[in-house]
Amino acid sequence: MATGKLYQSSDEKFLVNVEYNFQHESLRRWWGELVPIEYMRISDGSSYILELEDSRKCRCSLKKRVNRAVTGVPPRYIYYFSGSGKFV
Repeated sequence: MATGKLYQSSDEKFLVNVEYNFQHESLRRWWGELVPIEYMRISDGSSYILELEDSRKCRCSLKKRVNRAVTGVPPRYIYYFSGSGKFV
């Protein structure tokens, strides 16, 4: 898994470092899974910016994967991320 950063899109405030894995990546649509490296409560929604390992950024939405195992105590949940458009 690659390492990136997650920001709040409204003010670009840094939230947490993440490990991510693309399951599909094309010019117009992309999605995958990510796991916060440190514990942090993250709400489902479309108000996030994902910074990739190569410093490209993209707006995305997140949804907690409740059918997947969690790791650690406190729990680190797996999130499904998706977005569209170009990476900047």
